[in-house]
Amino acid sequence: MTPTLVRQHLPHAGPKPRVDLRARARDWSEIQERMLVPLYEAVYERLEVGPATRLLGLGCGSGLSLLMAAARGASVTGVDVSPERMTLARERLLPEAPGTRARPDIRLVDGSPRDTAVPGAPGYTLVTAFEPIGCLAGDSEGLGGLLAEAAPLARRGAAVVLAGWGPPERCATASVMRVATKLAEPLRHSGSWRPACRDDLEDVAQRAGLKPDGSGRVACPFGYADADSAVRGLKSTGLFDAAMTATDQVQVDKELTEALHPHQRQDGTVWMPNVFRYLIARTP
Repeated sequence: MTPTLVRQHLPHAGPKPRVDLRARARDWSEIQERMLVPLYEAVYERLEVGPATRLLGLGCGSGLSLLMAAARGASVTGVDVSPERMTLARERLLPEAPGTRARPDIRLVDGSPRDTAVPGAPGYTLVTAFEPIGCLAGDSEGLGGLLAEAAPLARRGAAVVLAGWGPPERCATASVMRVATKLAEPLRHSGSWRPACRDDLEDVAQRAGLKPDGSGRVACPFGYADADSAVRGLKSTGLFDAAMTATDQVQVDKELTEALHPHQRQDGTVWMPNVFRYLIARTP
């Protein structure tokens, strides 16, 4: 669900854990991002994304969702505040190999949605915010700020897609995420994991002045080659940053590995069924 499965621009009080941001971005791109492919596919199929689509991807991360939309013929613009992830997005979407032609229908912009504005350009027909909210205290506020900047850049009646975690009882990963809350408790950190609420997406859309126009649920199982890959992938979401601040990476790795044990198969692979929600809203 960042796009990270949490909003990367959220302010966090207190010291930040020491993290290799390049390694984290690579883990997101190579391990975790693909878990949301069923969500991307379901939304694009429902909205009939194609050559007539002008898409703005908020929190585009390392660009997999943009690549899938571009493959359908859409003109795509992605924006993110993480330079490490944007570097990977450019490698994926704007290769600089000799003889490779530039793609004028693909733009990647570091910064905020307002930085994607081009005077005289037609408005976006679709805005996506695929980083799932409803798992981190305060993440909906961060998304609201992005939507406030993006809405004026879209056409009237344009679709805006928000994504979120499904009910905890439908998400096997929820039991693993509770490790983040337990370890971060000494700091009572505002950026720690919390269970998703039923109306998270609708609340954000309403505050942003958007009109809900349908929703859906998509199965997005998290599957990993082994426990080590699972730990790296989950940490790349940023959900365990508060836990690492309160303890350290060694402790978080240990607790995560133990929490993953019930989901590990005899061949060593890790499998956790999850359900994600998406909401389609419309600009006024």
